This record gives sequence, structure tokens and C-alpha cells, in this order.
Amino acid sequence: MRIALYQPDIAGNVGTILRMAACFGVPVDIVEPCGFPFSDRKLKRAGMDYAARAEIRRHADWQAFRDSAPGRLVLLTVDGGTALPDARFEPGDVLLAGSETAGVPPEVHEAAGLRIRIPMRAGFRSLNVAIATGIALGEALRQTGDWPE
Repeated sequence: MRIALYQPDIAGNVGTILRMAACFGVPVDIVEPCGFPFSDRKLKRAGMDYAARAEIRRHADWQAFRDSAPGRLVLLTVDGGTALPDARFEPGDVLLAGSETAGVPPEVHEAAGLRIRIPMRAGFRSLNVAIATGIALGEALRQTGDWPE
């Protein structure tokens, strides 16, 4: 299981995801460019000392990521055809979250083997990307039995 972030815009969200990934032993791929310097203090503040312990791979662009990405891409999207409770995760899945302001372009949607959405009450359009990633990762780890010991 891996997490991938497509051109993230907000350093604090990336720091939060890196902290979570370090705690659960899940590697993170970051598809650049980022909307902030990777040394941003907000990233460090949100990730605390945990972020330094996360396994991170940075990719110059989408093609560089695709050339190295193992496993099925599972896109977290408000346009997902499969609700999270109905999704079936597999070991080796890569949970892909889009940029906070732009999501992902059509070619990224097309590359995903599964597109999931987290059900919400009517009138709400989206969750914070770090929270959505955590919710999806928790379900994926539960289904695959990959919670850390």
C-alpha cells in the first residue's frame, strides 16, 4: 500500500499526510510540481518530527511517477463512481489524492484502476485532502490486514 499526492498545493496537508504515513509505515509518492517549497516550515510544523521518518519518493512529473508506480492506482475523487464502503482494496494499491485546488487532470482520472468517493451529506462537496486520505487509508489497511503490529 502506498499514498501518492498529485501536485499538492498546501504544505500543511502534505505534512499531515507524511506524519500519518510514518505512523502507519506507508510510503508516499509526491508528483511535482508542488505549490510550495518542499522545505516550507508549514510542512515541517504539520509533520512534526514524524515526517522525517516517512518514506518519500518525489517525482518530477506525472510521467516519471507512472514509469515507477507499482500497483493499481486508486483515485480519491468527488467524481468517483465507487463509494468508499463498496470499494475493494488490494495489497499494493496506490491511493492517489489530487491537488487541493485543481484535483487531477483527465489523463490521471483515466489512468486510475478504481475511482472512489467518500460519501457525505447532501450539500457538502469535499473533505480536506489529508482527512480524506486518512479515511481511505484506514479502510484500505483494514481490508488488506496491513495495520501495523
